[in-house]
Amino acid sequence: MALSKKSNNVRLPPEVNRILYIKNLPYRITNEEMYDIFGKYGAIRQIRVGTTTETKGTAYVVYEDIFDAKNACDHLSGFNVCNRYLVVLYYQPNKQFKKTDVEKKRDELNDVKQKYGLTTPDHSKK
Repeated sequence: MALSKKSNNVRLPPEVNRILYIKNLPYRITNEEMYDIFGKYGAIRQIRVGTTTETKGTAYVVYEDIFDAKNACDHLSGFNVCNRYLVVLYYQPNKQFKKTDVEKKRDELNDVKQKYGLTTPDHSKK
């Protein structure tokens, strides 16, 4: 809202996008509270709050406009909600799933090794 949306000469960093990933949320935060906090910075398309044990305390907020998302990220990162400081990041799917992909591949490799009775020599002992 505060940024000039129609400026053609504004160059945003490549990581900036309309989707924000929020961490360190209170577990009992409601969608209405999320809309109250993040709606002050622009029109919101969607909010998804984590509900499973792995995703509690996290959420995704999708803004209609990239400049509104940037403004919200700039102002709400470190914002105190119920004595918890929010961590607001731009959603980056490549970084988000890289760790899980490595773990998944490692598990698949171990399954194949076990299936065929293969062992890997331990090079750490010399």
